[in-house]
Formats: sequence, structure tokens, C-alpha cells
Amino acid sequence: MLPPVYCEPEIVINVILNPSPLSLSIVAIVQGGIVIVLYSQVFAEFIVYVVGKILLSSTACKCTAYTPCFRREAGSYGKDVRGLNRLHQFDKVEIVQIQHPEESYETLDSMVSHVASIIDDLELPYRIVKLCGGDLSFTAALTFDFEVYSAGQERWLEVSSVSNFESFQANRLKLRYKNHEGKTDLCHTLNGSALALPRVYAALIENNQTLEGIKIPKVLQPYLGFDIIK
Repeated sequence: MLPPVYCEPEIVINVILNPSPLSLSIVAIVQGGIVIVLYSQVFAEFIVYVVGKILLSSTACKCTAYTPCFRREAGSYGKDVRGLNRLHQFDKVEIVQIQHPEESYETLDSMVSHVASIIDDLELPYRIVKLCGGDLSFTAALTFDFEVYSAGQERWLEVSSVSNFESFQANRLKLRYKNHEGKTDLCHTLNGSALALPRVYAALIENNQTLEGIKIPKVLQPYLGFDIIK
């Protein structure tokens, strides 16, 4: 899916925000009654296409979206956010699922494993951080951050965040399922990055330096047609 970069303000609020004017001003540019969203979580939330619908209990909706992301604060607050660390615009691949509540945490584990497999294939050193309650976003029930090591900067850079929002977004968006008894209940929604591209690119360049040149991970060689940058 290639989602649009414009949407209605209420979609932004329903998907990710504490519903306050301040929150909306931080993550979106509002003009003429529409929103240019700065965070890819909203772009990738294909759940906006099923707002108000009632799904079957056996239905699990999955989607992958290639999305642009925007940031206002790029290049500010010192050298740690300059260059590829934080850009005004960059691309990201998002993975989103709508799941039955009883299966959402199993799905979360599967999504975490999926993102880990991508970084494994890229042969990058990384760690998975389980966020404490104080670091969770306003909407998330549980989040795992993926950080790759930047050899040049000697620091960890976040390249993915995988979250289970349980019924928070579903409640706002009226995403429901009908069980075998014919009763309706709220679905659970999950979202993750797979991956944020600029920081992955930086990590690939920095971690693969050799005397001969920059080595290309095997998984990328068929796409590039070479195995080293000299």
C-alpha cells in the first residue's frame, strides 16, 4: 500500500494522539481543514479504511505500507540529531495488523521476530529494548524498540518500534469484530516499522568499513550487483 500523506484531523487524533491542540500541532501541519501528518504511524494505519466496520471473529487484517515521514525538528538540539540521524523527510516501511484480542500479543511477538529477521539479514549489530511504562506513547500498551549500533558515532540508533495498542485505537475508530455468539467487541491494533531507512543506511556504511572498502551485506548484493563499495 502507498497511503496518502493527507488526512482528516480526527484520524490523527484517533490513531495516535492525546486529543489536544498542542499534541496536534506537534505531529501535524494543519491547513485548510486537512492534515499533512508528520509521523508514519498515521500514514500506515490502513485501519482508517475500515473505520466503523464490523469484522468477522476469524478475520485478521494485515498490511504493509511504504510511507514518507516528516519531522519539524530535524537538525536541531546539537550534533546528535544532525545528518542522517534526523531528517525533515525520510522513508519508512510500516507493518500494521488488526487482530482478535486473544491473539494480539502472539501477533506482537511475531511482528518483533519479523523485524529482527530483517536486521539479522542486514548483518547489523542491534538490541531490542522493552519500554517501561513511563516511556510508552499515549496510545501503546506494550512497545519494543529496535536499535542498531552506529560504529562511527559509538551510539545506538532507533530504527524500529513495534507496539500493541490493544483496543485504544479500535475504540476511537470503532473497529469491532463479531464473535461466534453474534456479539460485537473491540479489535486490537498493532503497528511497527520495518524499517526506518536513513539510519539503517548510516549503520550499514559505518559498520561495514574495511581496508578494501565498504562491504555490502549478502542479502543486498543481488539488488546492487556488487559486493563492495571502493
